[in-house]
Amino acid sequence: MKSNSTKSALTEKEGISQPQNMSTSSAEVIQKMRKKQPSSKELIDKILANDKSALSRAITLVESTNPVHLEKANTIIQSCLPFANKSFRIGITGVPGVGKSTFIEAFGKYLTSIGKKVAVLAVDPSSTISHGSILGDKTRMEELVKDENAYIRPSASGETLGGVARKTRETIILCEAAGFDTILIETVGVGQSEIAVHSMVDFFLLLKISGAGDELQGIKRGIMEMADAIVINKADGDNINKAKLAKAEFNRALHLFPAKKSGWIPTASTCSSITNDGIADVWQSIFEYKTLVQGNHYFEQKRQDQNQFWMMETINNQLQSNFYNHPKIIKLLEVNKKAVQNDAISPFTAAMNLLNTYFK
Repeated sequence: MKSNSTKSALTEKEGISQPQNMSTSSAEVIQKMRKKQPSSKELIDKILANDKSALSRAITLVESTNPVHLEKANTIIQSCLPFANKSFRIGITGVPGVGKSTFIEAFGKYLTSIGKKVAVLAVDPSSTISHGSILGDKTRMEELVKDENAYIRPSASGETLGGVARKTRETIILCEAAGFDTILIETVGVGQSEIAVHSMVDFFLLLKISGAGDELQGIKRGIMEMADAIVINKADGDNINKAKLAKAEFNRALHLFPAKKSGWIPTASTCSSITNDGIADVWQSIFEYKTLVQGNHYFEQKRQDQNQFWMMETINNQLQSNFYNHPKIIKLLEVNKKAVQNDAISPFTAAMNLLNTYFK
C-alpha cells in the first residue's frame, strides 16, 4: 500500500505573486475623480474655453432623460445662449449609400484647412427592435476626428420622428458657445428627417448619386424644394460622365420650382469625396448664399422663424410626455387599447375619453 504522503507529479506549485501595479491610495484618488461630477459652472467655463471633453459631457446631460440631468442641462444651455448664434449651420442629407460620411470628412477637412472650426452632429439610426445604434460616424471619419479644429458628435436618433436626435437643437447652441463657427448636421436620410433638419439650419444641402435612378426624382417636389443646393457625389472614375448628365438633368428640374423667399437660385454641381474635386466649389456656393441672405436680411428672419418653431415643438413634446406619464393615463391607456383592438370602442372615442380624463 502506497503512502498518502507521496506527492503526485501533477501537484500545482505555488507561483510567483505579481507586484501591485498601482498603490491603493492612487487607485482611491482615481475612483474619486471618476465619481466626481463637475458642476454646471465648471462645465460652462470649460465649454467657453473650447474644452471638447466638457462639451461632450454637457451634450450627454442634454440628451439624458433623467430630470436631474435635464435641470443641469437647461442651466448650461441658458448660460451658453449669449455666446451662441455665431455659426453658419449646414444640413446635409441624402439616401443611405450616397456617401454622406465620406463627403462630410472631405468637406470638413477642407473647411478646417481654410481656418474654420467645424462641429459635425451626425445622427445615427436606432433599431426599432433592439433600440440600439451603431454610432459609426466617428469610425468612418478617421482623418477629421483627429483634426484639432473639428469635433464629431454621433447621436442615436431614438424614437424621434425622421431620425433627428431629440436634442440636436440644444447641441447646436453648446457647439457654438464652444467656438465652432461651422456646424454640419447629417441626417439618416429616411424621409421626415429632412424636414426636421431644414427647420434648424441656414443652408440645406442634398447629396445625390448618378446611375441609380435618382435623376428621375428631380422632377418631383418635396425634398427638392427644400434644397439650397444639390451635389452629385462620387463623380470620379467611370462615373464622371454619368455625374455630368445627372447635373444637367437636376439643373433643368430646379428651374421648374417656384422662386425661393431668400432670392437664392439653387444649382446642381458634382464632386468627389475621394479625389476632392469639386469640394471647394461646394463651399464657394454656400459662401455666395450666405453673402446674399445676410445682405437682404433673410438670414435673420429665418433664424427668428426657426426659434418660434422650436418653441412650439418643445411645448408639443412636453405636453405629449406629460400626457403619457400621467398616472391615470398609464392605467387607462392599456384598457382603451384592448377595447379598440376588440372593436368595443372607436379609436376616436377612446382618444377623446383619454384626453378628457387628462384635462379634468
